Amino acid sequence: MSDDMSSLSVNDFGASFKKFLEQVTTSAPTEEPFFKSQLHTHFSEDPRTLPVVSQQFEKSDHPNLQLAIDEYLAQGGCSAQLLGVITPHEHLGVSLSQLVIDTNGGFMSSVQPTPGPVQYVNLPLGNDQLLACVQSGLYLISNGDLHLAVMVRGASDYSFRAGITVEVMASDRSSAEAFLAQLRTSIRRRNIYRGRVISLVQSEDRRSLNVIFHSLPSLNRDQIILPDGLLQRIERQSIGFSQVADKLQAAGRHLKRGILLYGPPGTGKTLTAMYLASQMPDRTIILITGRGMGLIEKSCEMARLLQPATLILEDVDLIAEERSSDKGCSNVVLFELLNQMDGLNEDADVLFVLTTNRPEILESALAARPGRVDTAIEIPLPDASCRRRLFELYGKGLQVSLENLDSFIARTQGVSAAFIRELMRKAALFAADEGQEILICDRHLDEALYELVELGGELTHSILGAGEAFS
Repeated sequence: MSDDMSSLSVNDFGASFKKFLEQVTTSAPTEEPFFKSQLHTHFSEDPRTLPVVSQQFEKSDHPNLQLAIDEYLAQGGCSAQLLGVITPHEHLGVSLSQLVIDTNGGFMSSVQPTPGPVQYVNLPLGNDQLLACVQSGLYLISNGDLHLAVMVRGASDYSFRAGITVEVMASDRSSAEAFLAQLRTSIRRRNIYRGRVISLVQSEDRRSLNVIFHSLPSLNRDQIILPDGLLQRIERQSIGFSQVADKLQAAGRHLKRGILLYGPPGTGKTLTAMYLASQMPDRTIILITGRGMGLIEKSCEMARLLQPATLILEDVDLIAEERSSDKGCSNVVLFELLNQMDGLNEDADVLFVLTTNRPEILESALAARPGRVDTAIEIPLPDASCRRRLFELYGKGLQVSLENLDSFIARTQGVSAAFIRELMRKAALFAADEGQEILICDRHLDEALYELVELGGELTHSILGAGEAFS
């Protein structure tokens, strides 16, 4: 080893090596980062000097956002290039500002976004249709003299993003804001949830909401078995009201209204509500079940946006108990519902249909806030005439030969419609055991009634809405 090398200290060696690396880096030709180069070419000016405006959208609006962007790009004279953006750290995400950073081959180059395939996610549109939505991508848009760069980043389970982020770079801030305003207008105008049957559910991480599409059962008027005149009264307050909404609004009458359907379990309250919804196909239907009442505010916001709308709240008595505590703080969620009903404008065409088995739990809260529910209608246990119609309804599609139908009508006094439906189902099972064809006779109904009443026990009676009939 030479004397020069032996006399070189560790510190001197480190300093010399650092200087060597700096000289290599300085002398090496620097290549402009890919995305900065693309943006520079697109705008014909340094993208680092251009403003960026961002906006957050709900995760549930991702399909609406994609359709709004597609609509904008479909304009005559508009062209666009879509680039994929890959980042080494997905949980941190990427922004437009990061795309224009100069790395100069240093440490930042290892975490700099790189070009790659555009990431899509398939999201439901209802009716078993899917829409491919950009999950992560950069649009370079030219519309005449207007040039825009639009970064879309969808919600991710692996990041801190609970919603969708849209960033817009433009030559001036007003152009970026105008583009976002056009997206918002398009989302409101052609919202995919308008006129559909939906419900809201919280995501597993509880950071965002998902929208679920539903299909209503195919119902006709003959399937709703109620005492004479009762269904007409319900229809007048709901279907009839909706048919003349424009006239009522022009006359200064408020459109917001609430109907409470109450009565024993199994009498057809939910079926009646579903029938009403099916007869108003032009309205958005939002379903809320008793234990999902934590989403009342969001559901009402969506109803306001998608009106004319109908909110169907099943088992609303459950929300009167959901947040009761030892301190006696009951009806908290119920009052939240009433507050949301108050918060809607009088001219908001929103119909609330509430169902409950126990109106006494709701009475004090509703009495304290009069006018929120305009009509309370009892759905009673079926009388003899209704029970006869129920036997006929649930016997359709079967061969039925009953000699003593009047006897069975009398023996089922005090039962619900649900009980008679199950009675006919069991009778069909007994008949099916005897031969190829199903022919329901008196003995099959006798066997079914014996099994339900004598062997079923109190719990079965209660479940089928016949708790008091055989007590």
